Amino acid sequence: MRKIFFTTLLVSLASLSGCNQRANTYFEKRLAFPDLLTSDQKVKLSAYVIPTQSQYEWQQIELAAFIHFGMNTFTGKEWGDGTEDPALFNPTGFDAEQWVNTLQGAGFKMVILTAKHHDGFCLWPTRTTSHSVASSPWRNGFGDVVKEVKEACDRHNMKFGIYLSPWDRNAESHDDSPRYNALLTQQLAELLTNYGEIHEVWFDGTHGDEHDSKVQRYDWTHFYQVVDSLQPKAVKAIMGNDVRWVGNEEGLGRETEWSVTPLQPDINDAIINENIRLGISPTAEDLGSSRLIAEAKTVYWYPSEVDVSIRPGWFYHPEEDQAVKTLPQLVDIYFQSVGMNSVLLLNIPPDKRGRLHETDTERLKQFGDYITQTFENEKLTNGNIEWKAPAGASREYNVIPGETINTVMLREDIRKGQRVEEFTVEGWLNDEWVELVKGTTIGYKRLLRFDDVSVPKLRVTISETRDIANIFKVGAYHAPHLSEGTDTYHSAK
Repeated sequence: MRKIFFTTLLVSLASLSGCNQRANTYFEKRLAFPDLLTSDQKVKLSAYVIPTQSQYEWQQIELAAFIHFGMNTFTGKEWGDGTEDPALFNPTGFDAEQWVNTLQGAGFKMVILTAKHHDGFCLWPTRTTSHSVASSPWRNGFGDVVKEVKEACDRHNMKFGIYLSPWDRNAESHDDSPRYNALLTQQLAELLTNYGEIHEVWFDGTHGDEHDSKVQRYDWTHFYQVVDSLQPKAVKAIMGNDVRWVGNEEGLGRETEWSVTPLQPDINDAIINENIRLGISPTAEDLGSSRLIAEAKTVYWYPSEVDVSIRPGWFYHPEEDQAVKTLPQLVDIYFQSVGMNSVLLLNIPPDKRGRLHETDTERLKQFGDYITQTFENEKLTNGNIEWKAPAGASREYNVIPGETINTVMLREDIRKGQRVEEFTVEGWLNDEWVELVKGTTIGYKRLLRFDDVSVPKLRVTISETRDIANIFKVGAYHAPHLSEGTDTYHSAK
């Protein structure tokens, strides 16, 4: 993270003061505002906050798979209590290769595995507890789920992340903060040193009874240091400060999704008090408006990850085999997550065999085919030309003659900040410009749908910006129509 110096801010403000000049300085991940700044200056400077290289590479993943697998798979629970017998863990046909093959075929680029959930059962042979796969009959006690999944990911050039629950209902030391923090640190170190490169470390925010006088106080500062020292390229998610939770588990991003926000995870009293002062939390509707930034002392590049399960539960339950999300539901989730400046983290839980269930794999294939078919067929001839767009600027794009469209894509070059506040897309219809759709933020990617239309050209107007917007791409597509109540679709062509 680049350290922000007061003198750098003054230089940036000086360059911003001229109407034809722009700051050459970008602020990686974090920008603290000096007290002397006006509200307008704060908003303009926020347009120069950019992601770290790791955050940028994470954003490009777009589709990541969550794998909830562990003791709950065999007990039928969602939250285990930590008293389960390790002998219950015994997948009969464990096949990490099947997981990765299926997911990669559907367009996913990363797998995040629940190495330890709240019940404390570890999917690797940890030295910190006997409550692990080493005490199970699976592989005669010599199994290592983390190892097998990571190796499958490596074979297929798939990125790999780990979920490590801070809350541990099995650990005797939990609620004895120093002792348990030491145990969790050791678990984290094992996972980050024994399996090669880790791309995302996912810390759950759930941690038992906060009103209990003995409640565990997690040493987040130290955990961050462990991650940064052992896996410096990994992003820290949810209770980490690189990637934030979107605020729901329904697969829904915000219509206005800013990656630049004053929000930070509640890891210490100072951050908690600042979030309270600003009235923000991960579930707040407004996390990046100009009004909010004007009130903030510091802003961060802290992008959104949308987590949702393909089933009603997060772990596999056979009674939910008929409740897997339909293709229309998954497509809507895609447009409301990836299409709203977020990364989609879709949970697909393996069954008791240790395989992704046939219903889930078929649905994933349908989903992957649909997304591929839609976005491999570009309908514009000139949408890849980069465009520096001041507020009020418009640009026309040519549609391939005879094509029908119902979807547009807009992308900013977020390596130069997120800047667009409002835009409109019009089509040339009956010798006049007709509004097709409009939106607010763009960010890394914005997707918008509208009724089928055949027009020779589109016009995009960037109505409001925080500074000159760097439009990276404009695209137009025809998303095949989905039949209500089925998982089949057909194209208009």
